[in-house]
Amino acid sequence: MKKLEIVIKPEKLEPLKKILSECNASGMMITNIMGYGNQKGFRHIYRGTEYLVNLLPKIKVETVVSAEIAERIIERVVKEISTGTFGDGKIFIYELDDAVRIRTGERGPGAL
Repeated sequence: MKKLEIVIKPEKLEPLKKILSECNASGMMITNIMGYGNQKGFRHIYRGTEYLVNLLPKIKVETVVSAEIAERIIERVVKEISTGTFGDGKIFIYELDDAVRIRTGERGPGAL
């Protein structure tokens, strides 16, 4: 099993939800976050005063899927979500040892 943390621009949430649904991801968790990466934000001029805006709004989507589904999701996200500009986001991939469904005590891929 793999855990994917996908950090994207807020306007790309609906296309990402569509990808996850079409790839049969069993669930997802969505968090509003703020941060910056290589771009370090941007400069904004308001009423003649220059401001450095370095915390940009992002969305973090987390899902746990099998290794085969994870690769399909990664390929589709890179292909379909990318705009080719700074700030498109990142995908963090973690190996997951186990999962437990609290209601039934079921473990492993069946718990998803």
